[in-house]
Amino acid sequence: MMDFGLATEFYPEDYQYLSDQPQAIRPKMDLLQAVQRLHASLDPRTVFACYGKLLQQYLPVQGVQLRLKGHQFHWGRTSQSTVSRELVSKLGTAKLRYRLQRVLSPVEQAELEQIEALLSQPLFNAIAYSQMSEQAMFDSLTELGNRHYFGQCIRTSLARAGRAHSPISLVVLDLDNFKQLNDSLGHKFGDRVLTQFGKLLKCGIRNADQAFRIGGDEFVVLVEGNLESAVRMSERLLEMLANETLFHRHGIACSIGIAAWSAGVNQDQLFEQADRALYRAKAAGRNRYCIATRD
Repeated sequence: MMDFGLATEFYPEDYQYLSDQPQAIRPKMDLLQAVQRLHASLDPRTVFACYGKLLQQYLPVQGVQLRLKGHQFHWGRTSQSTVSRELVSKLGTAKLRYRLQRVLSPVEQAELEQIEALLSQPLFNAIAYSQMSEQAMFDSLTELGNRHYFGQCIRTSLARAGRAHSPISLVVLDLDNFKQLNDSLGHKFGDRVLTQFGKLLKCGIRNADQAFRIGGDEFVVLVEGNLESAVRMSERLLEMLANETLFHRHGIACSIGIAAWSAGVNQDQLFEQADRALYRAKAAGRNRYCIATRD
């Protein structure tokens, strides 16, 4: 899975680095225009790229790097002369490192501080917005995608598979004996099981695949591949569960239904196929996978 902090090196076309040609006369700073440009986007990467462009417009800056907790941004390129600074915000203290063509004059140092002060609010607002957007897409307990995000992803994946004529499969998973144990041992224990299963699921899938918790002890995986790929993933997960102490001790296993997408099948039909295969696996004794049959 992915890391839900933002760690990127981003160079939008509109903000590409300019040449190093000497600039004898630099334009006077237009603070209002600078503020408007920095507030024009809620994408943190774009805000930071705009900041780099502003720096280059008014100062001999070749590049800048910002680090804040799990966030990291780069703009421009490296140079031998550097200046390190800190920027305090409601999200914490950011570490800034500037790459310069030359040492800044006292006037330029003051201008840097002025531009820097403009960055804090738009960048950290954009980061906060990005974090809230991510929280709306991910399950807080397992850190897997949630039902809403699954709906978005399966639509996108099926559309892409249709255009590229590429295989895609859906795997639906349900924990065996979970509800009884959750009732008898309590929700704290249940949360522990779900959290651990989420970790196992993330370890058991490939980078190209996507895992989601869609409710209770129900999970799905979008597999970028054919039935064989989905079966290998399912077998791997069942083996991991059998070797996990927490699940083995309490008799918790997993039933799995697998369906391969075919042209003309929509997302609801694909899910229904995989879900029916899941219930066949449960009826056959649980702790196994079944493959959907073509209607």
